[in-house]
Amino acid sequence: MGTKKGTFIIKKTPTGVNFCLLAANKEKIAVSSQVYKTVSNAKVGIASIGKNAVRCVEEDRIEDQTLKTPEAKTNPKFEVYFDKAGLYRYRLYAPNGESIAMSEEGYKSKSGCINGIKSVAVNAPDAEIIDETVEKK
Repeated sequence: MGTKKGTFIIKKTPTGVNFCLLAANKEKIAVSSQVYKTVSNAKVGIASIGKNAVRCVEEDRIEDQTLKTPEAKTNPKFEVYFDKAGLYRYRLYAPNGESIAMSEEGYKSKSGCINGIKSVAVNAPDAEIIDETVEKK
């Protein structure tokens, strides 16, 4: 694999900061599920994504809400669900049950959605963090 890794970009919002995760190919694969009050709080969320995404993929903690009878998984977990447009999406829940990341766009296929989840697990740990809230001189 080598040096390719993901990048988290932290941005200002009207009420705080949030972030997105770009894969090594610069495609946006996840966004924060919440707005954080501070950059340091956002960085705690970023660290949690890296740790929990890997654990969820390794331990098969992917709850498929698109099935008629989904098999419940304990947190941390990824949850696959249908959005209003009928597309597949995912959310990542922390051990405390808080949603910490989600897919920005829907996927046409479940396999595409699962590949998105695996991409988060590959790209989030050790990702570079770019803080765009810092004033450029």
